[in-house]
Amino acid sequence: MIFIPLILAHLLGDFLLQPNSWVADKEKKKTSSFYLYLHILVHFILALLFLGDLTLWWIAAIVAITHFIIDAVKLHLQKPKSQRTWLFVDQSLHFLVIVLLSVFYFPYLRWEDILNPENLKIVTALVFLTVPSSIFIKTIISIWTPVSVDHSKLQTESLVNAGKYIGILERLLVFVFILVNHWEGVGFMIAAKSVFRFSDLAEAKQRKLTEYVLIGTLLSFGIAILTGILIKI
Repeated sequence: MIFIPLILAHLLGDFLLQPNSWVADKEKKKTSSFYLYLHILVHFILALLFLGDLTLWWIAAIVAITHFIIDAVKLHLQKPKSQRTWLFVDQSLHFLVIVLLSVFYFPYLRWEDILNPENLKIVTALVFLTVPSSIFIKTIISIWTPVSVDHSKLQTESLVNAGKYIGILERLLVFVFILVNHWEGVGFMIAAKSVFRFSDLAEAKQRKLTEYVLIGTLLSFGIAILTGILIKI
């Protein structure tokens, strides 16, 4: 099996064996940086080492070449404000290359094994619990939005879109807890969020805001729990 060895080689090469000085030099000099090519060589050696078979040198070569192309594109296109986005794009593309190599060149890992009905159900549920659920919840509770609350103070003390991403993460965690039959984890999530929310709501001293947040929280947990139950049926 080559998938796990290649993932391990990638993690070591991209994170543990790449000093910050190399990254800084690459970002400054782009494809003229010596460290870019040294970085690619490290990936080739690691891939070949973890594959454990010299006859698979061509797989290590494909990993190294595609790694260079992806990194070169990222270095030339990324801007200071888009570095975070490019990090996820970069890692996703490297991961995709490894997946494609594993699928197309080794018959024991087939698309029909990955995209079977059970896996598709889980993936569909995970997607639904992200942005689609956020939109549904926001639409449902919009009719109860407390207009009397002074949001100016609250806005400055919270991260942009923090509530949206907290909701997504809590739904995904609840879904995973249900899939692995650890319902106590769901209770822990509800208790933890209640503790963190208590001080905010007490400070706001707004009953309408408290009810508004409670409705949103119960909807979020309810959707995640229902989705998990339906997937397990």
